[in-house]
Amino acid sequence: MVELLTEDERNIMLAELEQSGWTYIDEKDSLAKSFKFKNFIQALGWLVEVGLISEKLNHHPEIHNVYNRVILILTTHSAKGLTNLDIRLAKRIDKLRVSPDQTGV
Repeated sequence: MVELLTEDERNIMLAELEQSGWTYIDEKDSLAKSFKFKNFIQALGWLVEVGLISEKLNHHPEIHNVYNRVILILTTHSAKGLTNLDIRLAKRIDKLRVSPDQTGV
């Protein structure tokens, strides 16, 4: 079973991830990040890439998509909060190539 991050681990990881636009949601013990794309096709194509990464890690985000906006929420439901799986997925998502028309919001 995957273990929750300790408070110290969480603080260290959040300091790093907040610099790239991730936000901590205390009431859900989760991470969230919003992305804006030029259009729906770019958003959908990017989501396919997120899906491939998620499958490789066997860890899947909560996805909200409305036209050119995508919000991802990461938490480990089986552990009821943030784990290293969420941190690894967030860092992998941050490495996805983003065109000039795509911006984190």
